[in-house]
Amino acid sequence: MTGVDQPRMGLSGVTRSFDGIRALDNVDLRVNPRQSLVLIGGSGSGKSLLLKCILGLVNPEAGSIEVDGMSTIGMSDSARMDWMKRFGVLFQRQGLFDSMLIWENVAFRLLNEGDLSRAEARDRAIERLGQVGLLPETADLYPSEVSGGMQKRVGLARAIATDPDILFLDEPTAGLDPIMSTIISELINERVDELGATVISIVSDLAVVRNIADSVVMLHEGRVVWSGPVAELDETDNPYVRQFITQSVDGPIEMPKLAG
Repeated sequence: MTGVDQPRMGLSGVTRSFDGIRALDNVDLRVNPRQSLVLIGGSGSGKSLLLKCILGLVNPEAGSIEVDGMSTIGMSDSARMDWMKRFGVLFQRQGLFDSMLIWENVAFRLLNEGDLSRAEARDRAIERLGQVGLLPETADLYPSEVSGGMQKRVGLARAIATDPDILFLDEPTAGLDPIMSTIISELINERVDELGATVISIVSDLAVVRNIADSVVMLHEGRVVWSGPVAELDETDNPYVRQFITQSVDGPIEMPKLAG
């Protein structure tokens, strides 16, 4: 059981390089139980890589990662498979199986763990699809038969299918209209408030950040350049945050030069 003073997740000095370039540079992070933390930053700042390191999909070359006080680095494959059951993950590109019906994608873990019959798993999948604004008839389509925005919502439905206590969401509202973004934001808040989940999200839409975040961490070139409560996001004079919020071309975040 998670202690009162023990974080749900703790990262210390996490570092990862590719071809001699540090993609993550001595990252420290603390996420408490029932907390919604949002990672912000420009493209290539290390946000998705950080989630992959926590999940064990990429091994850091230095640092430590603990979940509920247990080190996750160097975990055996069998232990990791069992440990991963507590996570729900929405990948940036959804990661849906093209050869499976949408309901089978949503119920993938339920079907493979064998706790429910196919009929029960399908009913659960349809329920989760409804929570992300998709009609029951969507269940019997293939991913290629729906739009990119609908695929995003299918991926989110799969992430919450087993009511996991830890959610990793990579751009959960990207490509969605403002109304659907609000619906998805409310669903994420419900996971935290009613089910007690801990959520780490990568979000580019500042309206969504303000809606779902308890705290915010900004990464730039693999380093944490600012962290704090979401209420301080618009008040801080941190130059990285100010440039990101105002979408200015002037500031410490160098923009690529246009050819011509």
